[in-house]
Amino acid sequence: MKEEVHLELKYTRHQVPRGALPDAETIDKIYLIKNVSTLRATYQIRLLAFKAIQSYKTLVLKVPVTCQFHTSLKELIKTAGKKIKREDF
Repeated sequence: MKEEVHLELKYTRHQVPRGALPDAETIDKIYLIKNVSTLRATYQIRLLAFKAIQSYKTLVLKVPVTCQFHTSLKELIKTAGKKIKREDF
């Protein structure tokens, strides 16, 4: 079953949609590595979550053990279901 996630695209000044690249990508996972104390649902994370859902992959957020997820990111995880996972380093 495919989850529905709506994403409002942002554009550059030349009216080209902005993109986001993951730190790594495998056959079934997209990795984003962040060394932060608090992680929010930024445009980069929302775009990569959308890409993960569309390509039937899992977005893996690799963060420090002490990293806290902001409410906006927790809501995105609820919306995306099991397509977003946390891995501590």
